[in-house]
Amino acid sequence: MTNKITHAEKQGVRHYLLGEIEPDSNFTAEDLCLKSNIYIETILKAQYVPIIVGGSNSYIEKLVEDPVFMFKHKYDGCIIWIDVQQSVLNRRVDTKVDEMVNAGMVNEVRQIFIPDQITPKESDWSIGVPEMTRYLREEKNIDGDDESKKMILQASISSIKRNARTLICNQLDKIQRLINEKMWSVHHIIATDVFKEDRKEAVDEAWRNTVLQPCLDIVKRFLKNDDRSDPSAKSNSKSLIFNIY
Repeated sequence: MTNKITHAEKQGVRHYLLGEIEPDSNFTAEDLCLKSNIYIETILKAQYVPIIVGGSNSYIEKLVEDPVFMFKHKYDGCIIWIDVQQSVLNRRVDTKVDEMVNAGMVNEVRQIFIPDQITPKESDWSIGVPEMTRYLREEKNIDGDDESKKMILQASISSIKRNARTLICNQLDKIQRLINEKMWSVHHIIATDVFKEDRKEAVDEAWRNTVLQPCLDIVKRFLKNDDRSDPSAKSNSKSLIFNIY
């Protein structure tokens, strides 16, 4: 997918649930819990620390709070929220959408597009797919008018950006609810300055100083508190959760 982490960005670290789910499948929050628990146990048995990276707060909340999966009972979790000022994040969203379009987003959606058919799952697809699907439906009715196609495509791209901004607002409201109402203990890292930089060298330095090093310090303290004297303690099963906005 055009918005998926690249092979280079993985830096040799194995990632789970990437490329495993078909775009048209009905993958629910419960499905995420089932698969995540399997992978978490696999990683822990290999004596590594599982890192859960969000993503949708609805899915993260389901994983952490659901009484059936007993995440909070089984695991000692550390939650880190990497936050960016909304005005800055909105500009980043616009840039990211443009990058996704340039990387082949239209053709990616075209591969799963079924003309004249609206499936029940379409409304559940991630932002970008419904907007591009509408464009593809209108495109096929325009014969040879490239200028009209460009205008419709730009309207769809603008719609993606607008809907992504709305989603950001909703996600921010939800994470505040998790903190204030459900009393989640969250480490808040503000990364706004990183995204104000233009030069790659400046961005890399700002990321190391503003985000990476503080997160490493948090993780080190979290892991250092592991109580190995009690083999039944849930702190033997450490899990990290990163939410990035």
